Amino acid sequence: MVQRLISGVLAGLVFLGVILLGDGYYSAFLTIVALLGYREFVKLNQFPSFRWDVFVGYLAVLLLSVPTMPFGWEAISIESCTWLLMFLLLSATVFSKNKIHLEHASLLFIGAFYIGIGFRYMVVTRDLEHGVFWTLLTFFCIWASDAGAYFVGRAIGKTKLWPAISPNKTVEGAVGGLAISVVVALVFYFIYPEWVGFWQAIGIALASAVAGTLGDLIQSAYKRLRGVKDSGNLLPGHGGALDRTDSWLIVFPFVHFLGLLPN
Repeated sequence: MVQRLISGVLAGLVFLGVILLGDGYYSAFLTIVALLGYREFVKLNQFPSFRWDVFVGYLAVLLLSVPTMPFGWEAISIESCTWLLMFLLLSATVFSKNKIHLEHASLLFIGAFYIGIGFRYMVVTRDLEHGVFWTLLTFFCIWASDAGAYFVGRAIGKTKLWPAISPNKTVEGAVGGLAISVVVALVFYFIYPEWVGFWQAIGIALASAVAGTLGDLIQSAYKRLRGVKDSGNLLPGHGGALDRTDSWLIVFPFVHFLGLLPN
């Protein structure tokens, strides 16, 4: 527990520092985490690390997770990158004479899109006007929901939320996490009412709590299917990159798609 606490605090401080630095530091940091997450995804599915279809997946994660390119280069659009990824992975099944199965290509496609798009919208959020505010608001709502669900669940949780997928999660914990997420969002609203509206703050909190819980359950279901406890061992006591970012990957695109953050 002590090791978990220390590593969590240190990682949190580093991450907050990178958010405040912004510019290329935040984008580069998230891109590295995205590539580490995809590596975990590849290992979870027991794919060879150096097969060319796997390399295509890495390239797609890199391109998808970076909405702006350095040196004035034009970033590839989501549509173009997605189509190229699909085309190259399907071509791999042909050129390998089906040694690379369609199922392999499909998994690599899903993994690259799931991870790449999730991290892309984290960068997009930081690049907004008042980007630090919107980024911290969203992250704090996610973290408040996670912490609230954990502590409320431990204190009064009795009704299992989804025992077949995540036996420790409770309905009481989920409701408690949602309530604490709303409280955190309202704190941001009362401090900066000129930047975020009351109902907008509530919407971000609700979306972060609900989508964040689903993101956690999605990763839990996948790990249970693969028979592993953690996706990796990046942080002592915390698991891998995907274990730490499973909620983020769903929440950030979701709040943008709902129009809760500025364009």
